[in-house]
Amino acid sequence: MDLMKKSTDRRNKQRFAMQREMRYKLAEGGVVIAAGNGQTVNIGSGGVAFLADGVIPPGACIELSISWPVLLDASCPMRLIVFGRVLRANGKKAVCSVDKYEFRTQSRAVQMPTAPRTDGMLQRWSDGVRKSSLKTNLAGV
Repeated sequence: MDLMKKSTDRRNKQRFAMQREMRYKLAEGGVVIAAGNGQTVNIGSGGVAFLADGVIPPGACIELSISWPVLLDASCPMRLIVFGRVLRANGKKAVCSVDKYEFRTQSRAVQMPTAPRTDGMLQRWSDGVRKSSLKTNLAGV
């Protein structure tokens, strides 16, 4: 690897080129403020780079629902659900951290939601992140 490239690369972990369909939800103050679709650019254990159909604000809590290329038991479609923070964004290209993840089974029929689903998992996770940062700030005062 080129020494100059290594010194300017911000990644601590390797990423793998993987273009997959995805959906995203953004939360602020524990409330979903936006949702949309996009495509991943690359994925690693520390982060995901993606292209979104809307502008993504840096610092926001985000949930990505990514179509997974491998079937469970050779028949059931899967989705990778990622919870993280938007680390940086440039137009419609963004990078988020992977703070928590899980695999879920996916229905075989694609459903087009008319409004963002409010299952609360993103809200609960972002509330926990906010409360944790408040405790850290108070402890430092």
